[in-house]
Amino acid sequence: MALKGPVSRLLRSQLGLTFQQSRAQSVAVLGAPFSRGQKRGGVERGPKFIRDAGLLERLSGLDYAVHDFGDLSFHHVEDDEPYMNVKFPRTVGAANKTLSGAVSRAVGAGHTLVMLGGDHSLAIGSVAGHAQQCPDLCLIWVDAHADINTPMSSPSGNLHGQPVAFMLKELQDKMPDIPGFSWTKPFLSSRDLVYIGLRDVDPGEYQILKDLHIQYFTMRDIDRLGIQRVMEVSLDHLLSRTQRPIHLSFDVDAFDPSLAPATGTPVNGGLTYREGIYITEEIHNTGLLSAMDLVEVNPMLGGTRQAVEATASLAVDVIASSLGQTREGAHASIDEIPPVKVDTEQLRL
Repeated sequence: MALKGPVSRLLRSQLGLTFQQSRAQSVAVLGAPFSRGQKRGGVERGPKFIRDAGLLERLSGLDYAVHDFGDLSFHHVEDDEPYMNVKFPRTVGAANKTLSGAVSRAVGAGHTLVMLGGDHSLAIGSVAGHAQQCPDLCLIWVDAHADINTPMSSPSGNLHGQPVAFMLKELQDKMPDIPGFSWTKPFLSSRDLVYIGLRDVDPGEYQILKDLHIQYFTMRDIDRLGIQRVMEVSLDHLLSRTQRPIHLSFDVDAFDPSLAPATGTPVNGGLTYREGIYITEEIHNTGLLSAMDLVEVNPMLGGTRQAVEATASLAVDVIASSLGQTREGAHASIDEIPPVKVDTEQLRL
């Protein structure tokens, strides 16, 4: 049950007090140029375009020590035939195994991790690697889509629509042994997951959300409740029992296509700029963000160079606000306001 009123405010206040002590002072940026979780080429170029939009400079301006670990290299398995309608299972599985190890090492070294995709199938490895270091983590999934299809319920067979199903313990008996994924086992409870921004949910996914009582907010819910209330309920749901690390998995198609046109599966009626940034600001204010994904920027789509640049720039804004950039401006801390300097020579004259 969500906490309300004074109890909720006390919790949020306590989380805020721990922020300065809990935040990692270094950020690791890790590129995952991968596209085989879906059918559209170009999304593998997302990490380069997000960096080119000024990501590293923006994060350095927030007083972090920024470590760019570059891009991972992924091997595409030859003759990777579909399995039960699942496309490129061995290639996607191997890529996520590689990513999982890299994420685990970065988080284990004390960095706040930023993973740049690539398509959203990469969340399997990103969240799994994070969970190796932080098994009590919770997951906030900001997306137009639930990405919780099983291989049996998926209409397309594309693995970027199935990553959450690989994570959830409650779906273990619904998941066949997919080639390429023997390295991972379910590690997340359905109560440790919240969705924000849904507006294109497949029938099988809807049934899973209802059967497992997963907390989710559609765009209609955001219209009805307002983004402030949505975030209050989301954070109370995840953090009322205990403070724990947050993994944010943010698909740029959560935004309305007018803001983020360069993406593979746009859906009208998405988040406004202010709603999307408010989500990330509130997550940052908990002081508990430990790792995040920014995925599905596809520079081959969008129609114009301006559309691609706008989408990449929006991705940078999302990451920066998740890590402390505020709409009042990012200000370096100072100990005190400088006093007025009195020119004694002028006074004597």
